[in-house]
Amino acid sequence: MNHAATATPETESSGGFFDQPRAVWAVAFACVISFMGIGLVDPILKSIADQLDATPSQVSLLFTSYMAVMGVAMLVTGVVSSRIGAKLTLLAGLAVIIVFSALAGMSDSIGAIVAFRAGWGLGNALFIATALSTIVTAARGSTAQAIILFEAALGLGIAAGPLLGGALGSISWRAPFLGVAALMAVALVATTFLLPATPAAGRRTSLLDPFRALRYPGLLTIALTALFYNMGFFTLLAFTPFPLDMSAHQVGLIFFGWGLLLAITSVWVAPWLQRRIGSVPTVLMSLTCFGLDLAAMAVWTDDKTVLVVGVIIAGAFLGINNTVITEAVMGAAPVERPVASAAYSFVRFSGGAVAPYVAGKLGENVSVHAPFWMGAGAVAVAVVVLAFGRRYLTDETSPAAHSEAEAEAELMGDLA
Repeated sequence: MNHAATATPETESSGGFFDQPRAVWAVAFACVISFMGIGLVDPILKSIADQLDATPSQVSLLFTSYMAVMGVAMLVTGVVSSRIGAKLTLLAGLAVIIVFSALAGMSDSIGAIVAFRAGWGLGNALFIATALSTIVTAARGSTAQAIILFEAALGLGIAAGPLLGGALGSISWRAPFLGVAALMAVALVATTFLLPATPAAGRRTSLLDPFRALRYPGLLTIALTALFYNMGFFTLLAFTPFPLDMSAHQVGLIFFGWGLLLAITSVWVAPWLQRRIGSVPTVLMSLTCFGLDLAAMAVWTDDKTVLVVGVIIAGAFLGINNTVITEAVMGAAPVERPVASAAYSFVRFSGGAVAPYVAGKLGENVSVHAPFWMGAGAVAVAVVVLAFGRRYLTDETSPAAHSEAEAEAELMGDLA
């Protein structure tokens, strides 16, 4: 049996939220730095476009290449970690990020930066999927608490990324890339010394396992929902800096507010709503509000105040949504957590890859309003998908209730 993926009674019931082993904090710290990469380039998108004579759609490829490679690479994370162990997989991911973020910072063309961001996405895939399962396995307390800790790291990283990008971007567009390389080196050292050695899993997973996992309607419903809401999410990230037309520092502060609100709602508001109205109603509510927010930005794109408020408020809806959906993924199918995470991430990051480029093209060839309408429409589709698929997502799909089915599936895999 693959004990690394199966919750034990101790991890499910003992320990407080902040009472965690050093290894968990080391991985969480590395997560914060890793997630900085998502929002880091927001404040410098326009600077890169101006200085390298690139169009918005060309610059948006910094997101597209990053997310596309990350999504595909998610399919192999389970294969790699089940053979070399979680720690070596995390360290490999961090090392790859260090190399490619540094190379991006030393590039002289938009094509080279896009290519190196793709390599960065490979490193992030190795790190992120493994980090989630590592934190869930090693953390004290319930699975839900561990996921909230992971989402808090995500929120802090997303919040700090634009702030760091704006501060360093005011010096040079190269500085944020080189800054991440330096911070990742610190995370690499911390992970090396604080995370105990982790043996390879008892059962080696295959490349087909994530696709097999998507045969379960609950996991497929969540993954498709995430695909479409990620189209709205990355439209907001990749295109909004252009109609804002502000300095790197100003854009960084705006997206810092967005990320800070995301972190706050993911840790405190999402669990509160989930307890009171349930998981699916919470996600439906947050997605509906996010879609309306994007629609308002589409109508009043020429009003910078509306754009600023719209960006910051979106953080609240995304924070709620991310926490609840990530927790649901852990129990949506009777498969190991890394396999479920890989399958889910592969599908959802497809939306993150497509949206930035399409949004840039719509902004160039249709109107400045069109990208936000596309984002709002995609989120509306996510609401419809979840509403129709909610019958597959009952309380029994929660991680705690699901652990027995998961363990049984892992045992059957081992016996096979």
